[in-house]
Amino acid sequence: MAVIAQSHRPPPATPAGSVAPLRKLSFRALGTVCEVQYSGGEAQAAAFERAAINWVNAFEAKYTRFRPDSLIGRINAAAGRAWIEIDPEMEAMLKLCDNLHFLTQGVLDPTTLPLIQLWNYKAEKPRIPSPLEIARARALVGFKKVQRATGKVFLPEPGMALDFGGFGKEYAVDMVAQLAVEHALPCALVDFGHDLRAIGVPPGRPAWHIGLEDPKKPGAIAGSIAVTGKGVASSGDYLRSFTIEGKRYGHIIDPRTGWPVANGCTQATVIAGTCLQAGVLSTTAFVLGVPAGIEFIQSCPGCEGLLLTDKARAQTRGFFNYVATN
Repeated sequence: MAVIAQSHRPPPATPAGSVAPLRKLSFRALGTVCEVQYSGGEAQAAAFERAAINWVNAFEAKYTRFRPDSLIGRINAAAGRAWIEIDPEMEAMLKLCDNLHFLTQGVLDPTTLPLIQLWNYKAEKPRIPSPLEIARARALVGFKKVQRATGKVFLPEPGMALDFGGFGKEYAVDMVAQLAVEHALPCALVDFGHDLRAIGVPPGRPAWHIGLEDPKKPGAIAGSIAVTGKGVASSGDYLRSFTIEGKRYGHIIDPRTGWPVANGCTQATVIAGTCLQAGVLSTTAFVLGVPAGIEFIQSCPGCEGLLLTDKARAQTRGFFNYVATN
């Protein structure tokens, strides 16, 4: 949780016909707190909130891996046994997985779940898996192994599994931001577990101010950025990890090695055109580390990023343009 939507001081009284003060929608979904700060009239607000909550609940029910009756749950349960019928929306999601897997050169792999489960930082007594266990889990990972045909999908090996956790929340942020636009809201800041998308500007302010969490002091803000019309996401493993014999093992797994990332990176923050792009780039940059992560972000037009390590700070050439001074 490395980017924090900061609260805003109430703007001065505005004349009739100007933007309404901020409203706030808050609910739990996708394993986190989902919040939207926005402006709009009573009718707009009611319609937007209803549409946003309904969309997110339907998305989670269909694509979560934690429900056996979800589409993902049924696909995973049938691994090695049977093809599962899917609809055009799921076909589009799998095509998105194709694109993200290619863009990140395999760093973002929706079949990494066997490795994530093996390195279980939530366990009562976390442990380091054996080389044989890691090798067996890695053998189940690889998005190119997923077999697809029109209207159906098949995981060919028992134990394989799909998990959209690497990009699903960010995708949902963008979709709710689109709902805000469709409901003609003048401004909105969609914040799902500190993955964000900004629409317009808040009342009385030139931009949305986003706090950057200090990895060395979780919960404290080390600085902030100002954005309009952008997505912002951060990746870090300083909260979700375990330590054995003085060495920390984080929750972000590199599917190419089967091991948690251990390159000295503590946090990667990216500003991009969408929350999905920001999230994918921040995770990939975190895995790649410095300097490769910065080079990767800079290769994407219109994107800027910041990487923090145990001892240093690296950022893209244009990141300073977003740093807020007050």
